[in-house]
Amino acid sequence: MLLKAVLLFGAVGTSALASFAVAPRHHLRVAPQRAAVALPTAARLAPRAPAIFMADAAEAKESDGVFETLKTASFFALWYLFNIGYNIYNKKALNALPIPWTMALLQLFVGIPYCLFLWTTGLRKAPKLSADNVKTLIPVSLGHLGTHIGAVISLGAGAVSFTHIIKASEPVVSAALSFAILGAVSSWQTYLTLLPIVGGVALASLKELSFTWVGFIAAMVSNLSSAMRGILAKKTMGGGVGENMSEANLYGVLTILATIALFPVALAIEPPAAIRAAWTAATGAGMTAGYLAKMSLLSGAFYYLYNEVAFLALGRVNPVTHAVGNTIKRVVIIVASVIAFKTPISTLGVIGSSIAIAGTLLYSLAKNKFG
Repeated sequence: MLLKAVLLFGAVGTSALASFAVAPRHHLRVAPQRAAVALPTAARLAPRAPAIFMADAAEAKESDGVFETLKTASFFALWYLFNIGYNIYNKKALNALPIPWTMALLQLFVGIPYCLFLWTTGLRKAPKLSADNVKTLIPVSLGHLGTHIGAVISLGAGAVSFTHIIKASEPVVSAALSFAILGAVSSWQTYLTLLPIVGGVALASLKELSFTWVGFIAAMVSNLSSAMRGILAKKTMGGGVGENMSEANLYGVLTILATIALFPVALAIEPPAAIRAAWTAATGAGMTAGYLAKMSLLSGAFYYLYNEVAFLALGRVNPVTHAVGNTIKRVVIIVASVIAFKTPISTLGVIGSSIAIAGTLLYSLAKNKFG
């Protein structure tokens, strides 16, 4: 009954909106003027025309504004949805196949056919890069690679929620490296917001039931690489590189370069014999080949999609909305992973993670306002 009522309401609402959109709205305003038959038609309509056009333009602008808001909201919703999908499928894949280097390589590689399809079909303008442009992007791609592989190893070693609690401390690493490498000094208000981040992460880690040193160190390596990626991009890409290098294309190029760099490393650390052994152990434990392939491929697909949509979402908003969106994303992922995997979290862990995430939001807001 509820579903029928919703469908009926939607059908009626859609029909009403359609008929309202089709009706010429300025006729509704002009109609009352027809009562003044003593005036010539031109004299009656001329003074009203500018007002009619201005009103229509204002309504069109308002309609565009609503559409753009809904579009941005849709990007954010997809960003969160794809991010949750990535974290869940990635963790399931790593639980079944504990080969994080190979899994990270696969996740990067899955996005390449998608990019090439868009570029070769003309659905998206292909980037044009010189050899010097590529050299400029290589250090940034290595930072991108470190961010990804660190997160994958951390997710494989511990709980998804724990990884994201540690990842919340990224602003602390970024502030330290910016000062050490760029000599950038932030305001005292910004530095003050780092305290709850450090304290919150420490509290959450103290009694974290799924704490592992591998997970902690790998997540910190991811934070370090992410901060380095930002710094290197700022130092080497101040004026931009190449042609048709939109944010989405930049991410695609970085993905290709990171995949090329990771391939020999992953092959050396996890050779075909290790991959075969992991696959055999998983199938021997009762998992089907279809399940293993599905988890692995879906983790890669969701990884690329959530990053792609993140660029689209964050490119449409101001820094404050960006900060709030990132904070909500972190909370959503932690809550979703706890529910999906029934991860036990201590009371101190909940308090600590809440403080750390709130501190991350305050840092972003203070950085935007005070520098």
